[in-house]
Amino acid sequence: MAGWQKPRGLNRSCFLLIVIAGMERFAFKGVASNMVTYLTDVVKMSNSAAAKTVNNWCGFTSMLPLLVASLADYWDRYSTILTSSFLYVVGLVALTSTALAWATHPTDNISSSYLFWSLCLISLGQGGYNPSLQAFGADQIPNDEDLPRTKDEQKSNKKSLFFQWWYFGVCGGSLAGVTVMSYIQDTFGWVLGFAIPTIAMAASILLFWCGSRIYTYKQDDAISGRSLMDIVRAIKEAVSKLMNSRITLPSRKPDVVELELQEKPLCQNSGNARALKEKPGGGDVSYLVQNGKAVLRLLPIWSMLLMFAVIFQQPATFFTKQGMTMKRNVGSGFKIPPATLQSCITVSIILLMPFYDVLLIPLARMITRDEKGISVTERMGVGMVLSIIAMAIAALVETKRLEIVQKMEFVDQNMETEVPLSIFWLLPQYILLGISDIFTVVGMQEFFYSEVPVRMRTMGIALYTSVFGVGSFLSALLISLVEYFTSSEGGQELVLR
Repeated sequence: MAGWQKPRGLNRSCFLLIVIAGMERFAFKGVASNMVTYLTDVVKMSNSAAAKTVNNWCGFTSMLPLLVASLADYWDRYSTILTSSFLYVVGLVALTSTALAWATHPTDNISSSYLFWSLCLISLGQGGYNPSLQAFGADQIPNDEDLPRTKDEQKSNKKSLFFQWWYFGVCGGSLAGVTVMSYIQDTFGWVLGFAIPTIAMAASILLFWCGSRIYTYKQDDAISGRSLMDIVRAIKEAVSKLMNSRITLPSRKPDVVELELQEKPLCQNSGNARALKEKPGGGDVSYLVQNGKAVLRLLPIWSMLLMFAVIFQQPATFFTKQGMTMKRNVGSGFKIPPATLQSCITVSIILLMPFYDVLLIPLARMITRDEKGISVTERMGVGMVLSIIAMAIAALVETKRLEIVQKMEFVDQNMETEVPLSIFWLLPQYILLGISDIFTVVGMQEFFYSEVPVRMRTMGIALYTSVFGVGSFLSALLISLVEYFTSSEGGQELVLR
């Protein structure tokens, strides 16, 4: 399980989609990882305004799948991927044009509205692209894994293996985007720095289209063939039923229903699907109500993951600006771009991911005497604990940095001052966040995909991304609170001076 060889147990289509996902991450990270620097140096925003803008943009991007995923589930994932990827590329082209306009006329201010709409197009394209692509990739797993099974049934680990290698491919693309593109943007300019991700995204679309013959296309009999008006009418009836508090369970014994809810996700089996197809009126309402109940059952765990999502946003905002104030010289002539330190997260993931199955799972099996070794929720919990430790280390480093700033005699509050503290002091927090991602992020993907009905699996992936969307907004709120409580009388920022 090393290198870029095809993961054992996964078919060609899975491997191809993993590569395509890596190319998309290269494009997005190549833009997003250094966006805070673009906003401060080119658009001339303040540090806090740039950080809040990036957080709000990332939050908006991560929340959009909740709206688009339902269309992908009711429509067609393949078509959704192609349509949304077109919007994605148009947004990247528009963003590149803003950098070109600034390079041509440096004295002119970049139109904030044009920049805003280019970022919105990227968000809209990614909102349909990412969850649909990942759900489409998981659909390539053979049919014997379509439905979750009870704890007593022997279950293959192919789904877990897929999500693990999916994240491996995503991190590989992210690593290339963060390291290569940050260096190009800081050295050769923003036009080339944005044009390369645009070309990479366009190439990934072409590669996806070329692989159409080898994909597995799955349809759910419970929904396929319904018109849009039938779906809208069913949603209205379901909402009306929920408002009137007259939700009824299927006509089965209550103890049987309760037992099923405890042992397996609220997932429609083939028999239920056929029954719903035969009864299009009430069946639609029952189907949607059951789906809604399945999503509501996930909200407690969804809420618990929000603080991890807030921590997840820090490397692209405050950690990057923190690194810009520290000593970045390597040798006499080379300066480390602060955004490239985000690559430490992905490097730690890529290096340690193969050891998860080789070392950690066998060790967990010995301790727990469970065939799977560690459950999905336990995996997420371990990652959250590691992220807390990483933030504690980050707080210690920031305390030391501020102490050095206060001891310096000449500090201009309106300019970034290089602190005689090596940027490599930030490495421990980056590496620990990478290790926590192996546990939490992969566990989140598998959890939200597996715990929803089969026909809602794009929505399941959207629920996973929405955690990071809300986390981005919470991170922006946290910045505003810190800025408010740590501002001086003159209104100057004391954070990241």
